[in-house]
Amino acid sequence: MKLPLSGLRVLDLTNVLAGPYCSMVLADMGADVIKLENADKGDTSRQFEPQVNGESYCFAVLNRNKKSIALNLKDPAGLKIAQQLAAQADIVMENFRPGVVKRMGLDYDSIRLHNPGVIYAAMSGFGQTGPYGKKGGFDIIAQGMSGIMMMTGEPGGRPAKVGIAMNDIASGVTALSGILGALIGKLRFGEGQYLETSLLEAGLAWTPWEFGAFFGSGEIPTATGTRHRRSAPYQAYRTQDGYVTVGAGTQKMWVTFCEKVIHQPDWTQRPAYLTQALRVDHVDELERDIESVLTHNTTAHWVELLDAAGIPGGPVFGYEQALNDPHVLARKMVHDIDHPIIGPMKTLGLPIKSSGALGSIRTPAPWLGQHSTELLSQLGYDNEAIEALFTQGAVFDQYRDKERPPA
Repeated sequence: MKLPLSGLRVLDLTNVLAGPYCSMVLADMGADVIKLENADKGDTSRQFEPQVNGESYCFAVLNRNKKSIALNLKDPAGLKIAQQLAAQADIVMENFRPGVVKRMGLDYDSIRLHNPGVIYAAMSGFGQTGPYGKKGGFDIIAQGMSGIMMMTGEPGGRPAKVGIAMNDIASGVTALSGILGALIGKLRFGEGQYLETSLLEAGLAWTPWEFGAFFGSGEIPTATGTRHRRSAPYQAYRTQDGYVTVGAGTQKMWVTFCEKVIHQPDWTQRPAYLTQALRVDHVDELERDIESVLTHNTTAHWVELLDAAGIPGGPVFGYEQALNDPHVLARKMVHDIDHPIIGPMKTLGLPIKSSGALGSIRTPAPWLGQHSTELLSQLGYDNEAIEALFTQGAVFDQYRDKERPPA
């Protein structure tokens, strides 16, 4: 069974995380993703530690199922190759600062002159228009300017960054949904289109509860630690040996939690705890009361009782515990793959399981310029022309003229 995006070609001009995450999912779904990289050092994330045999492990996790061509875009011959690849692509992705691709003739208007059906996705820090349209941006800048850092961390503490690059991933997922929507539109109506998103907008789009509270009542969201702003008990609580999360998010669950988990049935009649809204208003008192019980036993003990009572809950793991958890392993979220330079390695598994062919992990991430010769041949360049391009430095292959280290 063919993967859903088989036969579609993506020219990926993006760098680091947001764009490469999006193109990784497209590649997992079967698209032929050509990662166009700078001939000097390639994608910035190739420099990230840890390095194994000179290859970034982090880059390798994010760039599976892709091909790499390395070009010197300051060389007219290198730029011409990029334009030829764009003319043949079904999808083009870029995350340069606004205006850069236009100077290179790789903007949407230039490409669609020769490729009118192209779907073109632009990703940036703040979008292509508006007062900040020309401003560069990284994940932490977008987290700060979207208000997310002010609502993250412990109450009264300094602004805190979300533990992962949330706005980067949000932007990648947002671009992905736009690309897939544009593909469906092209199948139905026969036309490609231009779409763009930003780190700022994608992060803001993930704040519907906070947005509703602000415009509904003027509430300004502040840091709440692990607490929920609308539900209690719904947070992480200390136990004898760590922390446990409790999601007793309905009145029925609250009663069950009191009666069958912490064995405090009288709490259901306390005036401060009678309703969800009252429990949220008295969340400090509620936390002290619950922890006065939970700290007398282990996390595993409380998880067992929560599960038996049908109350959502679980341990608070460190990342190493999460990746070694039997359930995570059973769901195949840690995938083994052989990399030609790194050797046997782990990569993230597919988070979507399906009854048909929806995604697969087929090939490891490429070394810099691994497919340069192959792609030039597909464009019609003969061996002599390809050799000349390498000689003049317009094209690059990291291991064309030297032996690869043993994996």
